[in-house]
Amino acid sequence: QVQLVESGGGLVQAGGSLRLSCAASGRTFSSYAVAWFRQAPGKEREFVAAQSWSGFSRYYADSVKGRFTISRDNAKETVYLQMNSLKPEDTAVYYCAGRRGITTIKEYEYDDWGQGTQVTVSS
Repeated sequence: QVQLVESGGGLVQAGGSLRLSCAASGRTFSSYAVAWFRQAPGKEREFVAAQSWSGFSRYYADSVKGRFTISRDNAKETVYLQMNSLKPEDTAVYYCAGRRGITTIKEYEYDDWGQGTQVTVSS
């Protein structure tokens, strides 16, 4: 099992940027696919971005494509989500998730979750 702790959330104006970090602990992090999900008030949690254990494959939700970038540093056991050109509709709690095996965008296929970090984008 991998423990995940997110950080980097906060309040930002529309058009601004934030970088979220997800620190992982566990001996098998380098073999984990990782992902970011988010949940806005009154809405279901939704997929944002995912990256394979090797780092070669990346997937993005259409709503963030071209604005967000997922990356990982296996040596530091950290996953990042660079968010640019933020919009008020990006306001949500952002969660980091991980799983062994292939990358997926399906929430229920992730085994390990962080506690979430709040991102608020003001208009």
